[in-house]
Amino acid sequence: MNGRIRLIGIVAAVTLAIGLGWQMRALAQNGSGRPPTQSKLDLAAAKAERKALVGENMQLTDSEAKAFWPLYDQYETKMDRVDKRHAAEIRAYAKAYQNFSDADAKAKLDEVMAVAQQRLDIQKEYIPKFRAVLSQTKTTRFFQIDNKIHALIQCQIAQLVPLVGTGGEPTSGAQ
Repeated sequence: MNGRIRLIGIVAAVTLAIGLGWQMRALAQNGSGRPPTQSKLDLAAAKAERKALVGENMQLTDSEAKAFWPLYDQYETKMDRVDKRHAAEIRAYAKAYQNFSDADAKAKLDEVMAVAQQRLDIQKEYIPKFRAVLSQTKTTRFFQIDNKIHALIQCQIAQLVPLVGTGGEPTSGAQ
């Protein structure tokens, strides 16, 4: 469809985002820091749905697919580590956000930025690898799809995660 993600792709991406958003809500609400048993199944289903969405929208030839999918799996393995780190950060935040000290707030923001940087670093690492097996257009297309899915998921998470409490006075550096 000339560079547009088809409607079914958007529906799948939103479903994925809602599924992961539900998982984050469950992590925040259960208080134990451990996801409910169902979430492991949900995460596996979400990963499979994500892969199907990518495949559906990449429009790969058979020879491109042979080179793309092993690289995609490597990329996703690295991104899974980032997602796990992000989920751990959200779990820790959910337990204590109402009583954050300035030091806690600083550590939380620093971790959020480190997670974002780690994701960007992985993308930078894999751009030349994808360019080696795909055209420039299809490489760009893949990262557009990846970024759209990520943005949808982040939107869902942002809606679920409450703002940090405002219990303390600003530190001397704050204006």
